[in-house]
Amino acid sequence: DGAAADSGGSPAGVKPRRAVLRRLTGRRRARREAAARARRLYAAAAARARAPGFYRAGVPDSFDGRFDLLMLHVFLIVRRLRRDGAEGAALAQAVFDAAFDDMDRTLREMGVGDLGVPRRIKAMGRAFYGRAAAYDAALDSPDDAALRAALGRNLAGGGDAPRALADYVRAAEARLAGAALIDGAVEFPPPP
Repeated sequence: DGAAADSGGSPAGVKPRRAVLRRLTGRRRARREAAARARRLYAAAAARARAPGFYRAGVPDSFDGRFDLLMLHVFLIVRRLRRDGAEGAALAQAVFDAAFDDMDRTLREMGVGDLGVPRRIKAMGRAFYGRAAAYDAALDSPDDAALRAALGRNLAGGGDAPRALADYVRAAEARLAGAALIDGAVEFPPPP
């Protein structure tokens, strides 16, 4: 009898149904809100990757060029979010998932069959991780030579394009450093 009085009328160790339901719906709401923030961040990356300035600066206006430019922007967001602890890491994963869900949908719209989509998504994932490792190492270095080389291999054929893109990436990283990405808002600098 005393145990019931101590727990607000419920038997010891048993939570009232309303509290359990409130907690479950709260978790679902939090997951929905995180997914919405991730989609907004991904949409901002996709919008910036479509900016004509990149293509005038030497990025090929092709499926591969657009993919590489999109993955660069997703990488910049993911890199920044990793600095925000567990919540940032979870949001970074959600941004990555949103990007590859979009890739899946895009491939299907392009007519790639159900059996071919997973193989292509796997190849795109390997491409993303390879580029992310190269960009991470290059951005951790104060020298822009490694960044220009990585951007030249992945995005631009030559000339001044890698330098312009490296300047853009450094500016984007600086802008993202002060941004509250965890809230789902991002603003990239103007393209080169």
